[in-house]
Amino acid sequence: MSNVPKLALRLSSAMSVDTSVRLAVVAEESGFSTLWFAENPYQRGVLPAVAACAVATTSIDLGIGVFNPYNRHPTLMAMEMGAIDELSGGRAILGIGSGVPAWVECVTPYRRPLEAVRDAVFIARTLLAGEEVNYSGKMYSAKGVRLEYELTRRQVPVHVAAMGQKMLHLCGEVADGLLIGNMCPPAFTLMAKDRLDKGATRVSRQCPTEITKYLPCALHKDGNVARKAACNAIGKTLSSFWKAYQAAPAALSAIRDGNGIEPDRFEEALTRLANGEPGELVLDDTFLAAYGVAGTPEDSVEQILSLKESGVTQVTVTMLGDTPEVNIQQLGAALSGS
Repeated sequence: MSNVPKLALRLSSAMSVDTSVRLAVVAEESGFSTLWFAENPYQRGVLPAVAACAVATTSIDLGIGVFNPYNRHPTLMAMEMGAIDELSGGRAILGIGSGVPAWVECVTPYRRPLEAVRDAVFIARTLLAGEEVNYSGKMYSAKGVRLEYELTRRQVPVHVAAMGQKMLHLCGEVADGLLIGNMCPPAFTLMAKDRLDKGATRVSRQCPTEITKYLPCALHKDGNVARKAACNAIGKTLSSFWKAYQAAPAALSAIRDGNGIEPDRFEEALTRLANGEPGELVLDDTFLAAYGVAGTPEDSVEQILSLKESGVTQVTVTMLGDTPEVNIQQLGAALSGS
């Protein structure tokens, strides 16, 4: 149905390759459209899992969500993604973002993120089109280089992760899709669509039509059990992100603005979470509505359909709990019957 967004699964680099493959196969069988591989600092690099999932599946798309140019030069991104596209028979999607400032600063200065992403998109996309790159950017450059193997296709989709207004404008200018990370409420998507349109208009191109939203998801026949699990996961992520993005006010605004929670109550919750209280004791249903999907499978369908109204075209879930395979099947079945 046209009012149903596509369903995707986020696979974390905290997972083993075997776990990723097992969940990938179930997701494909359950009608999911894409696997998004999240590469977090000092966990596993995602490429072994991506390659293994490419071999184990036949139709589901394989997205990197995301690489950042501070720890992977855009020429290397292109080399790797061209190979993944070859291995998967043309199912690769490259996601590029600027990373989390506090995490990047552990290894290298977090400088000029807008220019870094712009340079990375141009260099990687040009190489993945089979063309020679002669480009001098403000952060990254490539002179007289091309990929020296035959590409499966001439256009690997490139999506950009964005939270701030300038990065959203850039996404509208150069990307094939927008990646919205965890902890951005539905109101952010509405604002983001307007910024994408303005960016695309500025360079006289068609606006990206794919908007992918990440969300933690907890399912259980007892909705209260699911909501408790989701609150704990949201509490950990919200507290971690709020600390990590302190040097990026635009990202803090993306998390906070329009979340439907009174500012004083939101600040109180952040303080309690920072002091170690679990999310189940701090957060209520307004936080769940802003930042997650939780309840019975039937509850989850209503929540996912409401995201479509904000402009999301693909809902990417991180499946919480001890039975992710069962929950993936339940969600796929529930959404396909809506």
